[in-house]
Amino acid sequence: MNEKFLSYLWKFRLFQGNMTLTNGDSVAILKPGSQNTDSGPDFFNALIKIDDTTWAGNVEIHVKSSDWYLHKHQSDPAYDNIILHVVYENDRNVLRQNSKKIPTLELKNSYDTNIYNKYKSYIASERWIACENDIDKIDYFTLLSWLHRLAVERLEKKSDDITRNLKSVRNNFQEVFYQKLSRYFGFKANNDAFELLAKTMPLKILATHSQNLHQIEALLYGQAGLLLEKYKDEYPKALLNEYRFLSEKYSLQPLEKKIWRFMRMRPANFPTIRISQFAHLIFRSSSLLHRIISEENLKILTGLFKVKASDYWNNHYQFDVKTENKHSKSLGKNSIELLLINTVIPFVFIYGKYHNRTDLTEKAIDWLEQIKGESNNIINHFNQLGIGCENAMQSQAMVHLKENYCNKKRCLECAIGHQLLKTNK
Repeated sequence: MNEKFLSYLWKFRLFQGNMTLTNGDSVAILKPGSQNTDSGPDFFNALIKIDDTTWAGNVEIHVKSSDWYLHKHQSDPAYDNIILHVVYENDRNVLRQNSKKIPTLELKNSYDTNIYNKYKSYIASERWIACENDIDKIDYFTLLSWLHRLAVERLEKKSDDITRNLKSVRNNFQEVFYQKLSRYFGFKANNDAFELLAKTMPLKILATHSQNLHQIEALLYGQAGLLLEKYKDEYPKALLNEYRFLSEKYSLQPLEKKIWRFMRMRPANFPTIRISQFAHLIFRSSSLLHRIISEENLKILTGLFKVKASDYWNNHYQFDVKTENKHSKSLGKNSIELLLINTVIPFVFIYGKYHNRTDLTEKAIDWLEQIKGESNNIINHFNQLGIGCENAMQSQAMVHLKENYCNKKRCLECAIGHQLLKTNK
């Protein structure tokens, strides 16, 4: 037995028979209260009725009543106003600081053991997800509502990192958005390098040259440390000459080339290609964040990111290395959708939350529902279990479910786990 399961029983009032306290008084749980995940009592603002008296206040949960003293609650004033002590086993009377007994409810014989046995089997499971043999029994409405809630939870979780970054740049949303957008262009292997590039090349410098694509590319390639070698082609030579002038003007120190990864990736994802595409995005879209926030049509929003690398890259993947096949290096449809899902839409949601604009948070969810679902190992595995994915809102929710609930065995906090446990009564 553990406190998590006892809190679960209390939260959902999964009791059997008439409830009585350890002193014989009858008790009715009118409202279990709000669960507290921080320090202090386990449930706030509960409402119970002991015999004919209604009490409002906080509730503490323990496996054994003696845990009260083990956790030193007797010397903490925050616990002195507890209206009920809920325990699995009452092995010791618990007293307030005025020596009066705290009402105690023992749950040892007051719940269906089938629920606990099923919970234990989930916790002990080594399957991909603990409930994979049962998940196909979930009703469609429960699944849809839970996925919607998880999608919002995932978006809110991403706001923590954004909030930390905002503090470092004095709440400059444009700068943070530029950094996060740059990170995306790293396509996993070069995420950190791209974000570092953005942090050492402030947006305000690029904005000064927003009407000159050549200067934007020179600043980005030069700052990335990719112009330090002696090249033969005129394109990198011209970029280097421009960067030398601009780096002296802005006191820039280039990064080291070794931070960039070229090995074990498709040439189309080489940082040389992605930097040029990123430069074109900055060149084409002045005040990009403002345009995104103001846009209502997802198709128009998608069009903002249909960028391609400079013509030099039509037959190159690296400087001075010419390829036989010649074709435009454009940001593909799948890449744009992933960019929207993982960077743009979360930022719209966070921006709306920060400025108390529900129209933006709702728009972010609506856009996710308009984009097709992602295809990855997690989504494919859920599909094999009979859980289909209709859009990006659901695919993001499934990733969040697997990473933050299933992998951590948080079955008691999961709507799917809750329904499956109840049906095993």
